[in-house]
Amino acid sequence: MITIATWNINSVRLRIDQVERFLAEQAPDVLCLQEIKVAESLFPHEMFERLGYVHRAVHGQKGYHGVATVSRIPFREASRYDWQDNGEARHVGVELLGPGQGMLLENVYIPAGGDVADRALNPKFGQKLDFLERMTRWADALDRPTLVTGDFNIAPLECDVYDHKALLKVVSHTPIEVETLGRFRDAHGWVDLGRRFIPAPERNYSWWSYRSYWRAKDQGRRLDHMWASPDLAGQAVAHRFVEETRKWEQPSDHVPLITEFDL
Repeated sequence: MITIATWNINSVRLRIDQVERFLAEQAPDVLCLQEIKVAESLFPHEMFERLGYVHRAVHGQKGYHGVATVSRIPFREASRYDWQDNGEARHVGVELLGPGQGMLLENVYIPAGGDVADRALNPKFGQKLDFLERMTRWADALDRPTLVTGDFNIAPLECDVYDHKALLKVVSHTPIEVETLGRFRDAHGWVDLGRRFIPAPERNYSWWSYRSYWRAKDQGRRLDHMWASPDLAGQAVAHRFVEETRKWEQPSDHVPLITEFDL
């Protein structure tokens, strides 16, 4: 049995104490972090080493973006794809070598896409859609048990946001984003573990804006995901989100997800 977690931490150095608390309380075998906001040379290795996460793959850059996968299970770094085609650090892939040997774990931070859902007016929105199209071409050729996880910055279902009609024109829930993500899903038959274990329309948010008092209004969106290839999905036995981290002092605006696999 192995457990894999994902968390957009929104600065790993700023929230290193929260990461340590999460690892101590939840003890996942592997943690995928997004938006680490640090160059690889300044990544805080010491805490992870102390807690036994001695295997690490860090793809970072100064001040923005960045992903890191830390593990108690041996792995080898397998890939760093530039699906945005501009050099930003938004992906790292590893292959597990211990329990779960041969499984590919793809840690991805899909661009937010700016504020205007029109690629002619907002190049960042076009970059987001192109990123997904490149991921789709990659997924077409996959032939290994694979988990793709991270901050997708898209809430695909009507029940994945607090107000479907109000957010139809808001980036992260627009029809074109949902359709584009759907093509990625269909390219490999990905199974959305969040909705396999917490079926629609049950509440399953992973992100709340800092701009609203989240606990009173609960204006959440499900932006973070764990999607498994069909063969691997059959080995998933549990999935949950860890909402209490959003109540911690100066929290990330995202909460972690954890999936347990019987491998």
